[in-house]
Amino acid sequence: MIKSNCKYVRNPFLLQHIPQISNCTNAQFFNGFQLLLFGYLNRICFSTNYAHQQEEEEILTQACEDISVCNQLLNKYAKTGNLRYARELFDKMPERNVRSWNAIIAGYAQHGPGKEAMKLLVQMRRACTMPDHVTFVAALQAFSGVSGWGKQIHGFVVGSGLQWNVVVSNSLINMYAKCEHLEDACKVFEKMPQRDLVSWNTIIGGYTQNGDGGESLELFCEMYQDGEKADNISFTSVLRACANLEALEVGKQIQSLIIKSGFDFDVFVGNALISMYAKCCSVEGARTVFDKMPERDAVSWNAMIAGHVQEGWDREALRLFEQMQQSGTTPDYITFASVQTACASLEALEYGKQNHAQVIKTGTETDVCVCNTLVSMYAKCRSMEDAGKVFDNMPTRNVVSWTSMITVCAQDGQRDHATQLFEQMLRSEIMPNQVTYVSLLSAYSTSEVLQGGKQVHGLVLKTGYALDINVGNSLVTMYSKCGSIELARQVFEKMLKREVVSWNAMIAGYAQNGQCEEGLEVFCLMQRAGMKPNPFTFGSVLSACASLVNLEQGKLIHAYILKSGVESDVFVGSALVDMYAKCGSIDDASNLFNKMSERNLVSWTVMLAGYAQHGHAEDVLKIFSQMQHGGMKPDHVTFLGVLSSCSRAGLVNEGHHYFNSMSQDYGVTPRLEHFACMVDLLGRAGQLDDALDFIKKMPLQPSISVWQSLLGACRIHGNPELGKYAAECLLKLEPNDSATYVLLSNIYATANRWEDAARVRKMMRDRGVKKEPGRSWIDIHNTVHEFVADDSSHPEAEEIYKMLESLFRQMKYAGYVPNTDFVLHDVEKEQKEKYLCYHSEKLAIAFGLIKTPPGAPIRIMKNIRVCGDCHMAIKLICKIVGREIIVRDATRFHHFKNGLCSCGDYW
Repeated sequence: MIKSNCKYVRNPFLLQHIPQISNCTNAQFFNGFQLLLFGYLNRICFSTNYAHQQEEEEILTQACEDISVCNQLLNKYAKTGNLRYARELFDKMPERNVRSWNAIIAGYAQHGPGKEAMKLLVQMRRACTMPDHVTFVAALQAFSGVSGWGKQIHGFVVGSGLQWNVVVSNSLINMYAKCEHLEDACKVFEKMPQRDLVSWNTIIGGYTQNGDGGESLELFCEMYQDGEKADNISFTSVLRACANLEALEVGKQIQSLIIKSGFDFDVFVGNALISMYAKCCSVEGARTVFDKMPERDAVSWNAMIAGHVQEGWDREALRLFEQMQQSGTTPDYITFASVQTACASLEALEYGKQNHAQVIKTGTETDVCVCNTLVSMYAKCRSMEDAGKVFDNMPTRNVVSWTSMITVCAQDGQRDHATQLFEQMLRSEIMPNQVTYVSLLSAYSTSEVLQGGKQVHGLVLKTGYALDINVGNSLVTMYSKCGSIELARQVFEKMLKREVVSWNAMIAGYAQNGQCEEGLEVFCLMQRAGMKPNPFTFGSVLSACASLVNLEQGKLIHAYILKSGVESDVFVGSALVDMYAKCGSIDDASNLFNKMSERNLVSWTVMLAGYAQHGHAEDVLKIFSQMQHGGMKPDHVTFLGVLSSCSRAGLVNEGHHYFNSMSQDYGVTPRLEHFACMVDLLGRAGQLDDALDFIKKMPLQPSISVWQSLLGACRIHGNPELGKYAAECLLKLEPNDSATYVLLSNIYATANRWEDAARVRKMMRDRGVKKEPGRSWIDIHNTVHEFVADDSSHPEAEEIYKMLESLFRQMKYAGYVPNTDFVLHDVEKEQKEKYLCYHSEKLAIAFGLIKTPPGAPIRIMKNIRVCGDCHMAIKLICKIVGREIIVRDATRFHHFKNGLCSCGDYW
């Protein structure tokens, strides 16, 4: 029966309406009464019957007479998040005390909105109810991330005289730390007359959360000096600090202290240790901790799996995932995200699909993070359709979701789709971030889409991301790839801060746009700015030297590389081999290659391509064989070097063998450039009909390079009719290509069909097509000198022509007769001989003989194929002057020495 101290027994109105609880104990009475009040309150809030509302409100008013019961009921509502009911009850209470205010303020603090908690705190003060420490703890929780409101509450705390209360001070420290106001948090901490373990944990955790691991470690040491012993929360915070700092040795010392303190079997501390070791790149250390843990939870397994993925041990990560399932631990969204990342790195599509099925089965497919990693996994496994399906079926998308899909399309060359997604993202009111813009800008990489890239740049300026260093780097790269190097330089100059990637982008941009000298100048500016080059910097600079055939500059950079200590880097080593090979020093390239401690596919391929360009067919095939024995799988670039080498050496049978083995033995599908090599191989060997037949049987539509190869072969072997056919096919694809007209005109001129040659040249004039003039370059003391045929603009032209006249006299004495077949004008023989005498490469060689010491090799670069007469003349010159002359023309290197050429007159 109800005891006499329950006032509701004496309330006939309530007993009349709640008869079912009249025979209960006090505790039973309250529980039943509470349930009925929940029901009454629901009906009051949602009933449309005015009479019922009146009656039930009267019941509620009667119930609210007991403040103790109402506070308990109010507290129940607030803690369960039923703020609407809590507020209804709170507003109807005729009397409130500090517990009433604390309950409602705590409710809004925990379940929001936080601003309402602040309003209630102000009302509480106006109601002359003095807040206590519980009030302020609740209010500070509501504004743990809002510094302005938090400081106002701090003012209330001081006004109430509770600033010395340790619980309130701890809450203030936590509030300031979450607001990233560590200086204010530290002031509160230092002024505390008394501190407990929570105080130390809060300030240490605050510094850790805000990325100041060094201060966290110092405070941890002070805590021990102050006589306070750490608990599992302390150790977890300080281990996170070690992880952020990658301070492995300090972390090991903390682990010793953990063992000494008896927390080594605590699952939370164990998880923190695993994470610390993993982030410090010590997967072995993480595994040792993991194996010794008597108890593991999902966090333990997730930390191990994520650590292995981070270090690239993806297969081991998948094995751990299987062990996790066998142990009975249920994977969560973090687990699946890590597993999908591992699948993406391994390009393990089937495993990724199986894992996707598990995601669906466990109901985590609605998690946005898991969906994002699924999109990325499918994209990296080149299953774009599946990536799109996951994205389309996502119930919610965040900025990472949109950015991931935009990145997928950009990397796959789907620029239009990437742009459409970006527009949809804006319409969805998801604001792009800097990563979004970086991904979108990567889709704009040709001059045809420069205007679109400029529009994206406009949005970048409008949204304020122009100052972001990564976006700035992407803009420099975008403008460079679109051929607008001036705009790239403008962006570069306006960047407030530059990192090594910024300089690399600018240097690479100049190199890609053929302005290699400017690229080298930027490299010098980079050094003056005190920026330390990285391997990619050296790669770009060495590429510029290779393009300029600037061996001396390349050697200086090689010396700088040795001084920087990065010569062992496989990327730098490969770039050095490539530079020496392209600058004509194939022996230096070979020596460097042989000394490399590590080689990758690029290393083998650049060495093979170098030998191919220099006409060393035997060395090419030898390198290819060594590469296979070393377990290195060749790719399409490797085969391009092999086939071009066979073509230049006339190795028809070998060329057929390697072409067929591409798809049969290595699974490499031939591309158009491989077909062009085969046409060149057959054409150079004089098998013109076979070359034409090969073109007709191609599974791909013949490209410009395929027809150019056939046309070039027709010039070599003097086949005007087939040459005409090849030229017609070429002009359909590229009507403004001057090389086609010139080659066809050469074929007619060689066959003395001057009328046809004149007709072709008239066609050029009528169509406004201009022939690219032959140009030759020579580098003397890091200054590049350029020459064109019959050039008299050089400051030392008089000395150059005197040198040439001397050479021609000696050459004629040695039996040289100019080959006038290479003059494409129907003029007198004497005039033809004059044209031949002053070709650009001959002028450059004469200048080199004047400016370089006796015996030094002369290196020339020419933009078009060296003509037959110059080839014959240079063989004689190198014998007369006793020097090696190295000429790099548009197709290969020619090493002239002792009256012979490395090409064997087959080029």
